[in-house]
Amino acid sequence: MKLLRHARELDRGPRKASLAIGVFDGVHLGHQQVIRQAVADARQHEGLAVVVTFDAHPNTIVAPQRIPPLLQTNPQKLRAIATLGVDATLLLHFDHALSQRPAEEFIRSLARDLGPLASLCVGGDFTFGHQRGGNVALLNKLGDELGFTVHGLASVALNNEPVSSTRIREAVRHGDFDTAGQMLGRTFSLAGEIVRGDARGRELGFPTANLDVTGLVLPPNGVYAAHATVAGRTHRAAVNIGLRPTLASPAPRLMVEAHLLDFSGDLYGQEMELTFVENLRDEQRFANLDELKQQIASDTARAREIFARL
Repeated sequence: MKLLRHARELDRGPRKASLAIGVFDGVHLGHQQVIRQAVADARQHEGLAVVVTFDAHPNTIVAPQRIPPLLQTNPQKLRAIATLGVDATLLLHFDHALSQRPAEEFIRSLARDLGPLASLCVGGDFTFGHQRGGNVALLNKLGDELGFTVHGLASVALNNEPVSSTRIREAVRHGDFDTAGQMLGRTFSLAGEIVRGDARGRELGFPTANLDVTGLVLPPNGVYAAHATVAGRTHRAAVNIGLRPTLASPAPRLMVEAHLLDFSGDLYGQEMELTFVENLRDEQRFANLDELKQQIASDTARAREIFARL
């Protein structure tokens, strides 16, 4: 899959493009249906399947007080899209200028720079453009004029309710990874860049990789057995999510720390992706650091037992 930052970077030759447009946070089953329709259209027309998405949630500009925590980083989203067989993804920078573009102008610009278009695929309730002025009805009108087919696809349902990023976020917040995975069509994972912490884990004898998870939805605070993938290798890990109440801090902040079993090395600056195997315990405060150290040792031993049963 080719990654595009500008529409005119697409080298399509004489082929038509079939587009799938959306924010696609999570690239869940409903998103996958939209993208697969574009892929099927492209194959039928001997053209190119192109996903058009954004590098930030639109609410970061249009409603900053209502920014939802995201299910994926951009690298995760792009990897998920690539598995669906698309030829290219256009990752647009969502800024104030883009938020002000009228819906019709936005589609006409895509048809000009990526076109001619064979089809355009979206969710049935898709809205877009300045003040959400565009919808499937507008797309059908423009399709009639510009010669492309429009697919406004109905939601995919699970347990008689539509699959949505909102539902998946709630499942993750409650630690219901099974339900989240069913809606995602794959195991839920949490990813972030490894950043420097305060080295308290190392002082306790259990060095950790600290993940920058700014803006992402998180599971409940607690300790988990998890698989940690970094630099193409997967490690067994004990992961702590929480405020570290035993380590007194005047300004506690939520942290995600992964202690990789049987590993030592410098991983700073690399991306780590965590998939959760089992919850070991809830977050708790201990009387002193010795008790905390003993509990971490117990958590690590239990994580090893869990991995031995897999």
